[in-house]
Amino acid sequence: MTATTTSPALDQALLYPSPLKEFWQAFAHNKGAVAGLGFMLLIIFCALFAPWAAPHNPSEQFRDFLLTPPVWLEGGQAQFLLGTDELGRDLLSRLMHGARLSLLIGLSSVLMSLIPGILLGLTAGFFPRLLGPSIMRLMDVMLALPSLLLAVAIVAILGPGLINTVIAIAVVSLPSYVRLTRAAVMGELDRDYVTASRLAGAGLLRLMFVTVLPNCMAPLIVQATLSFSSAILDAAALGFLGLGVQPPTPEWGTMLASARDYIERAWWVVSLPGLTILLSVLAINLMGDGLRDALDPKLKNAV
Repeated sequence: MTATTTSPALDQALLYPSPLKEFWQAFAHNKGAVAGLGFMLLIIFCALFAPWAAPHNPSEQFRDFLLTPPVWLEGGQAQFLLGTDELGRDLLSRLMHGARLSLLIGLSSVLMSLIPGILLGLTAGFFPRLLGPSIMRLMDVMLALPSLLLAVAIVAILGPGLINTVIAIAVVSLPSYVRLTRAAVMGELDRDYVTASRLAGAGLLRLMFVTVLPNCMAPLIVQATLSFSSAILDAAALGFLGLGVQPPTPEWGTMLASARDYIERAWWVVSLPGLTILLSVLAINLMGDGLRDALDPKLKNAV
């Protein structure tokens, strides 16, 4: 009878799970975050495969079915599961195609604000006396203005449209990334590993982007997730005001704006786009909470 032995690599794998597995275990501990992830995967699927999954063309008008109620209400039609709008367009198809624009606006605006925000935050953190004060005072001025009002002013100057909407939302989101990056950098500069890198002869760019920045990414990832939901809300608000994506392009905020006159006659025309925005923002915020729990070492240890 021989004793079974395990390899050191297997023992180490059992004692120390992979970072991805450890992250998923901490993320999955938050049931709300998992539910939000599931809903967002559904929205992403609808956005990616909208041309094939949508039952109708989002701009096609069925003049014989104006303001048709959803299929579960009296007078509903099986070919229009969520009903039609005031022009006879299928609501489900427009919601699915609208998800493409809303997610595109959210992702583009987050990237357009995250990258400059990181660069400005690193600069302000590494040069606290030379460039830091001027950068932070500019961010303070931008934060002093209401975000939606600033976005409206930018779009009013540039003109309505998809690209200008993305630019406006990115500018509005920029100060939060700059302040968060600077605070994280200032907290890392006095650490022993940064001092060791300086003594080893690491240059400024290596210190900024290789040594310090990776240790500052956890709060930035959480902030980017939460900013994604804010970008969807701001895009919907601009679309509702007529300053965002212009009709007949399907976009959730524009759909709300065009249907507000029919809220008493056909509640589904207004309620369904609004409910889609609500659930999407709620799902992203729940995912942000899960990411915070999974990426923050203090909260991870507490779990």
